[in-house]
Amino acid sequence: MKKVLSVIMATLMLALAMFFAVSCGSKKVPVIGINQLAQHGSLDNCREGFIEGLKEAGLVEGEDFKIEYQNASGDPSIIKQISDGFSAKNVAMMVGIATNSAVSCFAAAEDKDIPVVFIAVSDPVGAKLTEGNVTGISDLLPVTAQLELIRKMQPDAKKIGIIYTLSEPNSVSTIELYKNSAADYGFELEIVGITEQSQVTQAVDTIIAKGVDCFTNLTDNTVVEVLPAILEKTDEAGILGCVGSAGIDYIELGKTAGKMAAKILKGEAKASDMPYETVRDFSYYVNSKAAERFGITIPADIASSATECGK
Repeated sequence: MKKVLSVIMATLMLALAMFFAVSCGSKKVPVIGINQLAQHGSLDNCREGFIEGLKEAGLVEGEDFKIEYQNASGDPSIIKQISDGFSAKNVAMMVGIATNSAVSCFAAAEDKDIPVVFIAVSDPVGAKLTEGNVTGISDLLPVTAQLELIRKMQPDAKKIGIIYTLSEPNSVSTIELYKNSAADYGFELEIVGITEQSQVTQAVDTIIAKGVDCFTNLTDNTVVEVLPAILEKTDEAGILGCVGSAGIDYIELGKTAGKMAAKILKGEAKASDMPYETVRDFSYYVNSKAAERFGITIPADIASSATECGK
């Protein structure tokens, strides 16, 4: 009996020794909570680019970081729930993709001093994301390049229509840029602000009735989500839409943010010590099929360097 008991005790001690050896040798993998405002191409590209940036910086998913991704579907209450949930879990880092998500993450993280990295925030100063344990990258739109492109593609155009969401700080700041620059290119603006997505199609009708020559879109998440409905109306009215754009590569935007986040995770820098960055480079994107349908000739200097987006 004593012999059996000794064997059992030895087995238990060995098991405990192995357990503690594994426990002591295991590494807690930092969790990065990503709060994405809504699901559409540009924001998805930001997220994909962010993860690529982490990997390009030498980090290995599953070993050096884990991603917890949640999408708020544009709902302010869900945005806050996601951020508060990340805070309750004490994640290693929060990432806010788009202004409203970034602001929410910062508010939820501030008391716990969790670092926040933002992506696709057009006006970090206006969003109050320039002080504290926060950094990131801004996607300030190349407004003057867009106006110049419209003028080249529509030499006789006089009026541009824009719809934007009153509660999206990025859109509010970009509207001001358009107001300050439009006259320099000989344009008048017909602008309608909305408070919810259901108002978009009515706003399109209002602007069409003003006799605009084309529409231009901002990085307005509420509006972008219903772009097909907007294009249906503009096509019916024979008004230019989605033919060309001076835009930003959102994969590269995300990569830059990912590399910034990697420095924080490695302990090489603190978010509070890293000034936010702004992307200055832009590219041209054209839809040749849509241009042909509207009888628009894409200037040779634009066509030679543009990325084709037509299907």
